[in-house]
Amino acid sequence: MKRAALVLAAAAALFFLYFFGLTRTGLIGPDEPRYAAIGRAMAATGDWITPRLWGAAWFEKPALLYWMTAAGFKLGLGPDLAPRLPVALASVAFLIYFFVALRREFGDRAAWYSAAILATSAGWLAYSHVAITDLPMSAAFGAAMFALIAGTPGARTGLIAGALLGLAMLAKGLVPLVLFIPALWFLRNRIRDLAILFTATIVVATPWYALVTFHNGTTFLNEFIWKHHFGRFLNNALQHERPLWFYVPVLAAALIPWTPLLLLLVRRSLYSDARRKFLLLWLLFVLIFFSISKNKLPSYLLPLAPPAAALMGIALAESQRARWAIPAAALCLVAIPAALPVLPQALAGGLSRAPLPKIEWTWLAPVELASVLWWLERKGRWDWALAIMAVSIAAGVLALKLIDLPVIDRAASARPLWREIAARRESVCIESMHRSWRYGLNYYSVTPLPDCSQSPRPLQVWQEPPHPPLVRPSNLAP
Repeated sequence: MKRAALVLAAAAALFFLYFFGLTRTGLIGPDEPRYAAIGRAMAATGDWITPRLWGAAWFEKPALLYWMTAAGFKLGLGPDLAPRLPVALASVAFLIYFFVALRREFGDRAAWYSAAILATSAGWLAYSHVAITDLPMSAAFGAAMFALIAGTPGARTGLIAGALLGLAMLAKGLVPLVLFIPALWFLRNRIRDLAILFTATIVVATPWYALVTFHNGTTFLNEFIWKHHFGRFLNNALQHERPLWFYVPVLAAALIPWTPLLLLLVRRSLYSDARRKFLLLWLLFVLIFFSISKNKLPSYLLPLAPPAAALMGIALAESQRARWAIPAAALCLVAIPAALPVLPQALAGGLSRAPLPKIEWTWLAPVELASVLWWLERKGRWDWALAIMAVSIAAGVLALKLIDLPVIDRAASARPLWREIAARRESVCIESMHRSWRYGLNYYSVTPLPDCSQSPRPLQVWQEPPHPPLVRPSNLAP
C-alpha cells in the first residue's frame, strides 16, 4: 500500500509539473514556432525527409523533433499541443527510465531522491515545456548513457544504448557523438560491445542522413555540418559568444532549488566505484566541452542535468551528516515568488530589461518550510523531508503556471495577436516586428502575412521592442 500510494503521488506530481498548462501560453521565442512550423509542414506534405520552413529547405537541426511534432498534428492535437506534448512525454518517459536504472544500481532511496531532484529542477522542467530540440536530445542521450550503467555487458545492452544514441543524433546532429567520449573511455576494453553499439547507432541514424543528403546534396552538408556544427563551436558568427565562465551561473540556475546539493559532490568517498566515476566524468566533460565552445546558450547544458541529479541523489541518500542540504534547497524556493512578477517581462524583452523583484511577505514561506524540513531531518525523517520538498516545488510550479502563463501569453506570444487579426487577415500587413514575434505570427497564420513595403494594406502590425506589437491603421504610420 505504501509503495502504491507513493507511485500515485508521483504520477499526480508529474501531471501537474509536466502536462498541466501546456497550452496556457502560445509558442514563444524564435525557435519554437519555427520548429513547430516545420513539423506541421511534414504532416501536411508527407515529405518526412527534407525539413522545410514556409516552403524553403531548413537544415539547422535534424528531423526527430519535426517527426514528433508532425505525429502530434496527425493525431489532431492542435497548434499548441502538437509541438509540446511529445516533448513532455519524452521527458517523463526518461524520468521513469532514469528512476528504474538508478534503483537497479543504487537502491530505492537513491533512485527516488535522484528522480525527485531531476524532475523538479528548474532547467529540466523549463525545457520540458518548450518544443525545441534540447530535451529530446538530452533524454535520448541520457538514456543511452544510463543503459550502459544499468545494463549488463553484452549485445543486448549495446543494441539498446546504440539505438538511443542514434535517436540522440536524429535530435541534434553530431553533438551526442562528442558527448559520448566519456563512455568510450569506460568501454575501451569492450571492443565487441562498442562494435555492436555503433552498429545500432548507424542503423538508426544513417537512413535519414543518407536520404536528406541524397535529396539536397552539398547544400545540406555545408549548412548542417559546417555552419551549425563546426561554425557554432569555432566562431561567433551566430552571435551567441559568451565568456568561459558563462556556464557556472547557468548550472547553478538550472539546478534550482537543488543547487546547494552540488556541495555534496566534493566528497571524495562518493566516487567509490566505476559507475559513480562515470557519472562524474559525464558531468564534467559536458561542462568543459560547452564552456570552450565559442557559442553558448543555456540549453546546451541540459545533457549534464541527469548525471548531476543522479550524483546529488546518491550523495544525499548515503550522507548521514548533510542535515543542512534539504533545508538549504528549500531556501532556494524563494526563486519562485521572486520570478512571478519578473518572468513575463524577462521572456518578452530579455532578463536585462526585466525589473528587479520587490521583496514581499511570500518570500518568508521558504524560510518557514526550511525550518520544518530541518526539524524533520533532525528526527531522521529524511524521506518525509524530501517528499514535502517535492510537493512544495510542485505547488510553486502550479502557482506559476496559473498566474504567469496567461501573462506570458500576452507579453511574449503572437497567439493573442493572431486571434485579434485572424478574421481580417486580408487587410493586414507587417510594418515593423521583432523576429521572435514574426516567426510566431507566421506560425499561427500558417501563410505568412506580407510586408507593408511590398503589399500595403489598410491595417499594419507595428512593434517597438520590448513592447508587444499592435495593430493600427496604415494612415497613422509616421
